[in-house]
Amino acid sequence: MNYRTIALPIGRLLILISLMMILPAIADVFARNPDWQVFLISAVVLATAGVLTTIAFHGQRPPGNFREAIIFVNAAWFVFSLAGAIPLYASELGISFTDAFFETASGLTTTGSTILTGLDDMPPGILLWRALLQWVGGIGVIAIGIWLLPGLRVGGSQLFALETSETANKPYGHVGPFIFRLLALYAGLSLACITLYVLCGMTLFEAIVHAMTTVSTGGFSTSDQSFGQFQGIAVYWVAILFMIASSVPFLYLIRGIERRRAAYDVQIALLLTIVLVAAFGVFYFERYIVHDTPFHMFTLAVFNVVSVLSTTGYAANDYLQFGPAVIAIFFVLTFFGGCAGSTSGGFKMFRVAILVSHFRGLLKRMVRPHRVVDTKYQGRSVSNAVLEGVFVFAVVYAGAFAAFSLVYMALGLDLQTALSASITALANVGPGVGDTIGPSGTFQSLPEIAKWFLAFEMILGRLEILGGILLLTPDFWCD
Repeated sequence: MNYRTIALPIGRLLILISLMMILPAIADVFARNPDWQVFLISAVVLATAGVLTTIAFHGQRPPGNFREAIIFVNAAWFVFSLAGAIPLYASELGISFTDAFFETASGLTTTGSTILTGLDDMPPGILLWRALLQWVGGIGVIAIGIWLLPGLRVGGSQLFALETSETANKPYGHVGPFIFRLLALYAGLSLACITLYVLCGMTLFEAIVHAMTTVSTGGFSTSDQSFGQFQGIAVYWVAILFMIASSVPFLYLIRGIERRRAAYDVQIALLLTIVLVAAFGVFYFERYIVHDTPFHMFTLAVFNVVSVLSTTGYAANDYLQFGPAVIAIFFVLTFFGGCAGSTSGGFKMFRVAILVSHFRGLLKRMVRPHRVVDTKYQGRSVSNAVLEGVFVFAVVYAGAFAAFSLVYMALGLDLQTALSASITALANVGPGVGDTIGPSGTFQSLPEIAKWFLAFEMILGRLEILGGILLLTPDFWCD
């Protein structure tokens, strides 16, 4: 294994981070906030480190095999999180490095969990930096979803391997033709979202921040009230539209635009079905507690459901006040997530569809044991390799959720908070349930060691668990 090939893209990554820091520095200059110096100095230091690393390893080929790709992606998440935490730690926020790393990891993984309060009065540089972390993290998540994971056949995701990237040992080799279209679509969605938010009454700065955290399904906001700060129904439906658009496969959107027609997709159909069923369920219980017009209550129900299901994590109100049934609905929604190849996290809809198909076949075989019933996806039979991957991922997903929950309980968290914190980090959702980490709370009061575990779990969730666990196996390091 040639570790020198991994260092070169890490150096380029440090340069990218330093360039990103210029934007919040400029925002703080216009706001006359002294934190602009923190961003500028951090940018210079990281740029220097990046340039020196790039020069030292210039001429090395990029990671090209299975193990190098896995090491690079894991290293990239942690390096970006560590580097991105520097300006937060050195700023006037006065937070610990643990909190700074947690906030950065939450941003990059587009989880949206936060330890910060007082966002309404926070300097624009910090707010913009948090949004930039999520926006860049979102495009990174898409790249991993359509390029690395299918090539490595993680959790059955080989179903979505690009036609030219079926070979597992060349995950880097064929992403080039898709980069321009992917970036164009991502930027186009962001610009459209900014425009519509402004038309709905947001200031330009609010629109930019919220567009970046909507399209990335990240959920960071400019206010402690999240979307509750905005008046009117239109802004909620704009957010709903773009959260759903960012939860469907980006390759599906690209192909739909190029072919000018939308084909049927099981993932998207399942996603929309769950949204409608859950929204009507929340609306049913909400109307007994909230006294408002039916359409406004339904809008808030749809918004909150889409926010959790897409793993964005915005909140229009404290929906946990609607009773135990609503709490149960949102807790269950946390497990699902969006579609493969999108910015959303979670278990993913294609796996749910495959498991449902297999379960239906199992019931049919129980009635007629000699009947042959194939597990199908999109009308096609699912191979044994894909089915095995989905089952293994389901078991590992459940195991990771349980294991981290036990860790958090051992660290002093109550059962509800521990369970909710574990799944919201693993699925990259953001807010959990309960008074502490619910939509009206933050993760600030949790023990510092718990925050490190949560940050690690967020990154593990973005790597679809297996992509991170591989590093812990002896066979991975043996030639």
